[in-house]
Amino acid sequence: MSKKLPAISVFASGSGTNFQAIVDAIKSGVIPASMVLLVCDKPDAYVLQRAEKEGITTFVFEPKKFVSKAHYEQQILMELRLHEVEWIFLAGYMRIIGRTLLNAYPEKIVNIHPALLPSFPGANGIRDAYQYGVKVFGVTVHFVDEGVDTGKIIDQDSFKILGSESLEEVENQIHKIEHEIYPRVIAKLLSRSR
Repeated sequence: MSKKLPAISVFASGSGTNFQAIVDAIKSGVIPASMVLLVCDKPDAYVLQRAEKEGITTFVFEPKKFVSKAHYEQQILMELRLHEVEWIFLAGYMRIIGRTLLNAYPEKIVNIHPALLPSFPGANGIRDAYQYGVKVFGVTVHFVDEGVDTGKIIDQDSFKILGSESLEEVENQIHKIEHEIYPRVIAKLLSRSR
């Protein structure tokens, strides 16, 4: 009898290029998983159209309609349990994960950050690093804890620039690396946990 693939969920807030990279890696057999749910906090995010096109169930919520983070995370948790989600992968999800989800998924929530942590955490990692003038940029995949981009680092990849590149060129290179490293790390994590 074949083993059931682990059920995963992606949390995203934006256009969903990392979401798409994960979906594509599942379809090509690189990631041994079943994507069962997209969680999104922005009803107009483009990632929702990607999920619809792929036939992936979505759960959309608006944080300001809840009295607290614990309340909306409780709602998310119900959806995750309903779909028997084993792992959560953040892909441009612009909210800090709270205790409700952290306690339910210890060491099973992973994030990708567009900078070499612990340097340049937060929402504007690429821009902050660019404005600082660094010559080595990169991407970090890490476990999520209660801090902002402070969880244990799983993997990193980097590249050097000459210094004449535009911010947009640097961003494009970072996205290219993200779409390679994240599926690779996810595949490794899932195969280790079986």
